[in-house]
Amino acid sequence: MLDSREVMNIRQASHYLGISPDTLYKYLSAAKVPAFKLGNRWRFKKTTLDRWMERESQAGDAKGRIGANSARRA
Repeated sequence: MLDSREVMNIRQASHYLGISPDTLYKYLSAAKVPAFKLGNRWRFKKTTLDRWMERESQAGDAKGRIGANSARRA
């Protein structure tokens, strides 16, 4: 169970995001998810992840609306 820590490690962040640690590492290597290194370990701020998820969600909603509008015109 995830506690309410502001800074999470890979395991905690992957659980919070609902993805596997391997997938999270892939996202990190592609710079798709906001994170920082503390020493040689990746760390994630919960508030930063929340803002990132909100932006990604809004971007996905906009893409869906554009696709739906294009389909209606066809």
